[in-house]
Amino acid sequence: MKGKTLLFDLDGTLIDSTPAILNSFYFAFEKLGLEPSLDEDIKSLVGLPLDEMFSKLYQDKAYLANQFIDFYREKYHKIYLEQTTLLLLAKEALELADTFADLAVVTTKGSQFTKPLLDFLGVGHLFKTIVGRNDVKFPKPHPEPILTALERLNKDKTHAFMIGDTQFDILAAKAAEISHIALSCGYESIESLQKHSDCIKDNAYEAVKFIKNL
Repeated sequence: MKGKTLLFDLDGTLIDSTPAILNSFYFAFEKLGLEPSLDEDIKSLVGLPLDEMFSKLYQDKAYLANQFIDFYREKYHKIYLEQTTLLLLAKEALELADTFADLAVVTTKGSQFTKPLLDFLGVGHLFKTIVGRNDVKFPKPHPEPILTALERLNKDKTHAFMIGDTQFDILAAKAAEISHIALSCGYESIESLQKHSDCIKDNAYEAVKFIKNL
């Protein structure tokens, strides 16, 4: 067991899955006969569960959320591997982190997609556990996903860090009473992140280097 624990968000933190997300959204919109939302509106909500994203985009159509999710996953399952890439220096960040910490993924993406994706990208073996949306009752910013990851790792909150690109990662870390590092390489603007955090790095590699030296 290593001295530190690093919990990583996925989208916008380690991977760029924007094409897969947008294409799956537009497929579902077409199936439901809805006027498509703008790309920027969709991307601004990444980090939330799919049902919440849909309900925020179409407040008067929230009753269609379950159908939307079914159509979204139908498309996403077919394209997500080929339309997702690791972010710059993400692999290097994980390889460095693995030298001094136990690693886990804490994401609002379903774990049924996350493990195959990480294996496909060549980094799945570096994680000891994955906590996805289907593994908890309450997603980030609730502390449950972080606490679940720590329990699975048999680690306490001491020297545990949440690394993510949205306020939901920051708020979940604060609620779980662990440290956090926010990243400016993802879906939330640095101006918005600064409202919630005074520890912001450019990417996962810079965050891992910072934690290693603590």
